[in-house]
Amino acid sequence: MSQQEQIKIFQEQKVRSVWDEEKEEWYFSIVDVVGALTESANPTDYLKKMRKREPELGLYMGTNCPQILMTTSSGRKRKTLAGTAEHVFRIIQSIPSKKAEPFKQWMAQVAAERLEQMQDPELNFEQAYSDYRRLGYSDKWINQRLKSIEIRKALTDEWNRAGVKEGLQYASLTDIITQEWSGKTTKQYKKFKGLHKESLRDNMTNMELALNIFAEASTAEISKARNPKGFKQSAEIAHRGGKIAGDARKKLEEQIGHSIISKEKASDYLPPADRRESLPADDGDDNE
Repeated sequence: MSQQEQIKIFQEQKVRSVWDEEKEEWYFSIVDVVGALTESANPTDYLKKMRKREPELGLYMGTNCPQILMTTSSGRKRKTLAGTAEHVFRIIQSIPSKKAEPFKQWMAQVAAERLEQMQDPELNFEQAYSDYRRLGYSDKWINQRLKSIEIRKALTDEWNRAGVKEGLQYASLTDIITQEWSGKTTKQYKKFKGLHKESLRDNMTNMELALNIFAEASTAEISKARNPKGFKQSAEIAHRGGKIAGDARKKLEEQIGHSIISKEKASDYLPPADRRESLPADDGDDNE
C-alpha cells in the first residue's frame, strides 16, 4: 500500500502514524498509543503484559493489527504493530486511563485534519509549524527545519528513482552525507551532543541545519545530473554532495575561529517549560 509516515502529538506525547492512501485511513503505532495513554516508562512491556493478561485482546491484535514499517527513535525502519482508529478504540477499552476519551477525540481530529490537508497540502507544513512552536522552537529555527524537510524529500525521491532501498540503505547514505559535512558519523554526532533516542536534526543549531540542508541539496542535484543506478553509485554521489558542504564548513570555521559543530541540543535553547524530548520530523529523515 502507498504510505506516508508522520508523527502526531497527543498531549505532548509522540504517536507514529502512517497514512494509507489507498484505504484513506490512519494506522497508529500501538506501542506509542499505549505509551501516550499510560505514560509507562516501558510501553512495550506494558503492551506485552496486556496481551498476556487478556488472551482475547492478544488474539484480536494478532488478527486485525498489521505490522507496518515505521521509523524508530534510533532512525531505523522497523515493522511496528499498528492499528486503525477502530482497532485502537478496542485496545483503549483494556487500558484504565483518564486520557481514553480525550484520545478518541484526538484521533477523530487527526482524521478530519488529514482530509483537509488532502485538499490543501500547505496545511501539512502549517501543522508541523504549529507542533514545533508548541515545543518551544524559534520561528527562525522552524523555518530552517521545514526547509530541511522539503530538501530531504527531494533527496529521498532521487534515491527512490535510483533504486535505493528504504531502511538500511537510506540510513547508510544519510550517514555518509553526515560524516562528509560534519566530520562525524551520525552515531558520533549524537553522542557528541549527548543525545540518545532524540532526533539529531531536531537538536541541531540553525547553522548546523543550514549545512545539513546544503549537503543534502547538493547530493540531490548531483544525483539528478549523474543519474546513478543503485546503492553503490548513489553512495559515491553522497560522498561528493556531503564533501561540498564539508568544505564550506571548514572555510567558514577558518573565518570565525571556532567549530560549527556544536554540543548544543534542544534542551539547551528551548524555554524551560518545553525542555522535553524533541519532535522527530515528518519526512522520514530520521534514518540517522
